[in-house]
Amino acid sequence: MSKPLALFVGMPGLELSASEVAFFREANPFGLFLFKRNLDNPEQIRRLVGQFREAVGREDAPVYIDQEGGRVQRLDNGNWPLFRPIGHFGALAKKDLDIAKHALRQSTLAMGAMMTELGIGSGATPVIDLARAGTHDIISSRSFSADPKLVAELGRVVVDALLEVGSMPIIKHIPGYGRVDVDPHHDLPVVHASVDEMMDSDFLPFIRLKDSPWAMVAHLIFSKIDPDLPASISPRVCNLIRTVLDYDGVLITDCLTMDALSGSWSDRVRAALDAGYDIALHSQGDLAASEAAAKAARVMSDATLARVARAEQQLGNRRADTKALHAEVEKIFEENGFA
Repeated sequence: MSKPLALFVGMPGLELSASEVAFFREANPFGLFLFKRNLDNPEQIRRLVGQFREAVGREDAPVYIDQEGGRVQRLDNGNWPLFRPIGHFGALAKKDLDIAKHALRQSTLAMGAMMTELGIGSGATPVIDLARAGTHDIISSRSFSADPKLVAELGRVVVDALLEVGSMPIIKHIPGYGRVDVDPHHDLPVVHASVDEMMDSDFLPFIRLKDSPWAMVAHLIFSKIDPDLPASISPRVCNLIRTVLDYDGVLITDCLTMDALSGSWSDRVRAALDAGYDIALHSQGDLAASEAAAKAARVMSDATLARVARAEQQLGNRRADTKALHAEVEKIFEENGFA
C-alpha cells in the first residue's frame, strides 16, 4: 500500500459525493477533519467515517474534529451533552485544585469516550496557551489560566484522560498564542518577546507536556525567532520546537486556510511541509481547494510515520459512561458555587 499524503482535508457535507470518494481514493490524504456542517447524528457520523476510511483503504485512517468544550465544540446540536470550557476548570482550581483536577478528568473521559464511540479519533484538545490580561478573547476564552504551571498541570489531566479512552490528545497551539492581541483567523499576530522571556511562561506548558503524542502549530510571527515567516511555515520555529522545546511528537499545523497566512492553498501546504512539520491541516472543505492542497502535499516521511505509530501505541481502550460522568461534573460545579 502506498504511503498517504502528509495532509488532513475537509469536506462540505454530511456524506461523501462520488467525486469526493474518487478524490480520496486517488489522493490518499492521511486524515479527514470535520466541522459542525459534517456532524448531524451518531449513525450519520459513523457512516461518514466509514465512507472515508473505505475510500482511502485504511480502516484506521484518522478522522478528527475540534472538541475542546465551551465555544469550540462541534458536537453541539442537542444530540450530545455540552461540555464546559476549560477556563471553568482553571477557575475551580483556584478554589480547590484537587476537586478541579477530578472534575476535569471526569469531563475529559466523558468527552473522549463520546468521540471514540462515533469513530472520531481526536477532538484536537487541550489548549495550553496562556490566558493573559491582554490575550485576544479567541484564545483566552479557551484557555485554563495565566499561570503556566497550572496550565501544564491541568493540561496533563486532559492528555492522560483522553489517552485512557482511546482519544488522541493534541496540545495546542505550540509554541503558544498567549501573547496575541488579534484573532489569527483574520489577522497575523506578531510577538516580540524573546525566547528567554518565554521559556518559563508561554513555552513552559509545552515543555512539560512534551511527551504528548501530537501538537498543533500556531499561526503567528515570533519576531526574535523568525521576523519574516509565521511559525506554521517557519523552518526556524520548527527547529525551535524540536530542539529548544524538545518536542518529538507529531506536529500538525493549525488550519492553513486561516487569514493569518497569505498565498495560494498550494503555496501554504508546500511551505508548511518544507518548514519541517509532519502534517499540513487544510480543512476548508471545498473539493477544489482540497485538490489544490493535495497537489502540493507529499507522502508522509518515515520519521513522521514513526511518530504517528508511537502516538497510536499510547492509546488505551477504556469504556466510559458519557452521561453519568457529565452529570457528575455538573454536580461538582454546582456544589462549589459555579453556575
